[in-house]
Amino acid sequence: MEYLTIGQLAKQAHVNRETVRYYERRRLLSRPPRSISGYRVFSDDAVRRLRFIRHAKMLGFSLNEIRELLALRVDSIDACDRVRVRAQAKLADIDNKIRSLRQMKAALTRLVGACERRGKTGDCPILDSLEAPGADI
Repeated sequence: MEYLTIGQLAKQAHVNRETVRYYERRRLLSRPPRSISGYRVFSDDAVRRLRFIRHAKMLGFSLNEIRELLALRVDSIDACDRVRVRAQAKLADIDNKIRSLRQMKAALTRLVGACERRGKTGDCPILDSLEAPGADI
């Protein structure tokens, strides 16, 4: 088994050193043993784990959700079904975010259009709409 310094680990996993330290603090990575000279030494398993975390984050999973996925990776009884359920929930969450982003885009498009029609005045439809009580933009 090859042992890696934090710099080597970060480079192989395509993250920075602070990310490695952060994941250690969040307990997504276990604290590694130290070499005789005091350097932390990581195993190849840490590289795989960091890649897993990075890829899961790219798919939109939160760190808490990633922690659950990592736990399922260890507990392999019906893990695939349980992971599928979590992935389906993430898909539903993404669909809701897309719907919300489309609504925000439509509202901003209307407000920008209202600004363009106003010409040069002291009134700003965008600022006015943001100040309006209970505004349904």
